[in-house]
Amino acid sequence: MKILIIGAGAAGSVVAKKCAMNSEIFQDIHLASRTLSKCDAIKEDIKAKQGKNIHTYKLDADDVSETTQLLKEIQPDLVINMALPYQDLHIMDACLEAGCHYMDTANYEPIDVAKFEYHWQWAYQDKFKEAGLMAILGCGFDPGQTNIYCAYAQKNLFDEIHEIDIIDCNAGDHGKAFATNFNPEINLREVTQRGKYWENGQWIETEPLEFRKMINFPEVGEKAGYLLYHEELESLVQNIKGLKRIRFWMTFGDEYIKHMEVLQNIGMTRIDPVIHNGVEIVPIQFLKTLLPEPSSLAEDYTGKTSIGCIMTGIKDGKEKTILIYNVCDHAQTHAEVQAQAVSYTTGVPPVTGAIMLAKGLWNMEPGVWNVEQLDPDPFMDEVAKQGLPWHITELDSGLGALTERRTAFKYKDKAA
Repeated sequence: MKILIIGAGAAGSVVAKKCAMNSEIFQDIHLASRTLSKCDAIKEDIKAKQGKNIHTYKLDADDVSETTQLLKEIQPDLVINMALPYQDLHIMDACLEAGCHYMDTANYEPIDVAKFEYHWQWAYQDKFKEAGLMAILGCGFDPGQTNIYCAYAQKNLFDEIHEIDIIDCNAGDHGKAFATNFNPEINLREVTQRGKYWENGQWIETEPLEFRKMINFPEVGEKAGYLLYHEELESLVQNIKGLKRIRFWMTFGDEYIKHMEVLQNIGMTRIDPVIHNGVEIVPIQFLKTLLPEPSSLAEDYTGKTSIGCIMTGIKDGKEKTILIYNVCDHAQTHAEVQAQAVSYTTGVPPVTGAIMLAKGLWNMEPGVWNVEQLDPDPFMDEVAKQGLPWHITELDSGLGALTERRTAFKYKDKAA
């Protein structure tokens, strides 16, 4: 398979290196980014460790014509989009122009509005069908692996799933006063927007981090999880039958929350332009330049991530609750691909998805698809081999109703 990876950040590096480790499938690997030096550094690392040569390019993925030209030159079987969510539609447009299949790990988000929804990409359904091309959305970990956990449970473990709680814990320590584990701009936009969950046929909005719940994470222990809106909720509501409630929980340390509140209150997370010394800047983009690169955190990272789905439903007329999860060790992922576990868990699933296509284990039916609409069984087998083993345990009960609250952030700057 000939593959083009767009984006050479922390997770994009994992994708390139894991593809190189599967050289019998990915015989021809191409990597493009706005910053060519990042691509070349990954290329040299792959050459030194795997003895495989990959091809690198400088690319502005916001420029549809430039991206189309590169795709026509390379003619890849699949484009894996590891760039920013702002660029999803541009890259999808280029794939349509050049006749390439498409895959990403995060849904589209307008650069001027901190709001991510699938409807912009779902609107491409007819275009991809007519072009005879496939677009696979959200093939990271969450979204991605979590969606496939739900699809696997629906196919093999339940007759109906009534409640889903997606739980995401990073119990690692990178030793920095404040840093984000993936792109700081995307991370802070995600966390500071209003929360949302789905229950009894309707969406219910919350204040940012308004609800918290103590959750016992496998191999990590009890941590405070905060309710967020996350994009996989939108597609799972449509694709999991019998669903009555779905929520997403993520852990944050007290220091992280303290720093985030201060940054928000002084306007550093604003996404609208301001004038500084006569120059227009976007505060959150300036903040991004001050914070550590996520890829730089890997070397000294300790601890583990623990991510999974708690599901309650009916099987053979009886109610049961299960947890499907993965635990990933930061030190082990650094030893393998010089990446921290958050980047690793994001990068392994798209490589696995590409293997599904290369081996014909996912039907190449034209159109736009979320991963839970595809066969979960071969993916679950392969993703464990690729470095993300999964486990199933039965629980006495699910997380239950929202009972804990915290004081919502009192943002001084509503423009954010």
